[in-house]
Amino acid sequence: MPSRLPKHLFDALTALRLARQFSHGLSFDAFVSDVLVRSAIERQLEILGEACQRMVQADADIRQRVPETGFAIGLRNKIIHGYDRIENAVVYDTLMHDLPVLEDQLSQELARLPPP
Repeated sequence: MPSRLPKHLFDALTALRLARQFSHGLSFDAFVSDVLVRSAIERQLEILGEACQRMVQADADIRQRVPETGFAIGLRNKIIHGYDRIENAVVYDTLMHDLPVLEDQLSQELARLPPP
């Protein structure tokens, strides 16, 4: 059976890029005050974390090559299981600082795979 790693990498990158797109140009105050945008971003972060979890299941060594997968998985768990304790400042900081790093790591990982 072929590896599902490329699909999970693609799904993770797509969710990450959508979250960044939804937050583009938003100040922290605008982010906090727009429940629709926050909800959309949180959903994409859930997908990102789940795709990262599935990547790790498909290839355990990916944690070494893409160290930020652990962060994405942990954030997904906090959003889903701690929905009533989501800290907007943490989510916003993630969007602005952590996602660009993870995007680079995922893009490099996807580029090193052979074409389908």
